[in-house]
Amino acid sequence: MSKSAAQEHFTFSPEVKNIYEKTLSLRMTEAHNLIDQSFSQDPNNLLLHLVEDYTDFFTVYINEDYEEFKSLVSNKDKRIKAVRKGPESSPYLLYCEADIRLHWALLHLRFEEYFSAFSEVNKAFKLLNKNRERFPDFMPNLKDLGILHAAVGTIPDNYRKGVELLTSLEGSIDQGQQEIEQVITYSQEHDFVFEAETKVLYAFLLLHLGNEKDKAWEVITTGGLKPESNPLHCFVLANLAMRTGRNDEAIQLLEQRPQSRAFLPLPYLEFMLGLAKLRRLDEDTDQFFLAYLNKTRGRHFIKEAWQKIAWAHLLAGNEKGYQSNILKCKTEGRASAGSDKNALKEAQSNQIPDIRLLRARLLFDGGYYQQAYDLLSNNRTKDFPDNYSKLEYTYRMGRILQGLKRNSDAIHFYQLTINAGKSEPWFFACNAALQTGMIYEDSGKKRAAIKAYKECLSINPDEYKTGLHQQAKAGLSRLGG
Repeated sequence: MSKSAAQEHFTFSPEVKNIYEKTLSLRMTEAHNLIDQSFSQDPNNLLLHLVEDYTDFFTVYINEDYEEFKSLVSNKDKRIKAVRKGPESSPYLLYCEADIRLHWALLHLRFEEYFSAFSEVNKAFKLLNKNRERFPDFMPNLKDLGILHAAVGTIPDNYRKGVELLTSLEGSIDQGQQEIEQVITYSQEHDFVFEAETKVLYAFLLLHLGNEKDKAWEVITTGGLKPESNPLHCFVLANLAMRTGRNDEAIQLLEQRPQSRAFLPLPYLEFMLGLAKLRRLDEDTDQFFLAYLNKTRGRHFIKEAWQKIAWAHLLAGNEKGYQSNILKCKTEGRASAGSDKNALKEAQSNQIPDIRLLRARLLFDGGYYQQAYDLLSNNRTKDFPDNYSKLEYTYRMGRILQGLKRNSDAIHFYQLTINAGKSEPWFFACNAALQTGMIYEDSGKKRAAIKAYKECLSINPDEYKTGLHQQAKAGLSRLGG
């Protein structure tokens, strides 16, 4: 090793920590200025390459600008080449390369480049396992491995063979959760620079894979996040609030979102505020979806934004406004994300949603369960004209009653939905089986829960199948089924 290379080191100095924190606050101009300054003062500190990679990751992930992605992707190999010059005695040598590869794997996924994404994940996974053998007590390593182990435990069977061919991934949800909890415990007793990042990952793991909404909310609200001064923190807290029935709290968070030019713009906060207010049946939702459409440079949620604008018009009694805006779903945006596909399908169906079911759906999604129940409780299946709306009615009643913790009534409506809808192309029966499994799991009825989760996996709707099957698989993993 040359004399200059021998001087290279991995030091999480106050300057590096400051850059990392500025980046996770989306203060990108400040972060880049500090990076330039730090490279001039301490060019041999190789951790600068890792925190610089974080700036590329968030910029590309949020902007969703493919040309920007293509112009920046070459930075990955340059940074990996640089960090490989570090001392082998440092646990950051392999970790930095792995973390950089995971950043770009997520970006490849963002742009639907699946082979490249799996290739990067596979390389990162091998590096992290190798690093774990060398440095078993190195907690940043466990942060990444925990998420990978949990995620691989939920891969649906129809994708598993492909993943096995492309990667060496292995693990389970329980393993991943235990590893993340080990990092959380460590961070409570030590000054751990990745503490906030780990808590965010843990909260989303609890929410999406553990079916533990209240625990996820507790973790995230005790994580030291500052939504009033950090748009990324605002996103995380509002997202968790919206997914755990705390819609009013989400609106309050989003209305106080930081909007200074010092931050990298995060237009999705506009979309979220529009959606949260729509779920409360507010009348001023259009402006937020339009703001999102005007500000975003990305490719996702375009069709869904037009769909939600159309819904707002329909709720206001403006059927012509609904028709003109739902047509935009056919021409604007891409149908890659599930919600965008659903918006396009609605536009192509030429069927106007039943306004009773639409209001109930939105109120339920916002956690306003009693209001949703009051809207639908006087209706019966025969009150709806076609199979789709009949199924949606029984499904919505099941969801609302589950929200009200009237579980036996919920299961009754879910069973009606499964019986009538398991051969239909819509997602109602599949999710009814999934939610039945969750009710049984929560009440300690393991065998019934396993049966329901397996029934979910046996139903193959045209929409949301992958996500629903992933959750059912997560349930079976939790129960050892």
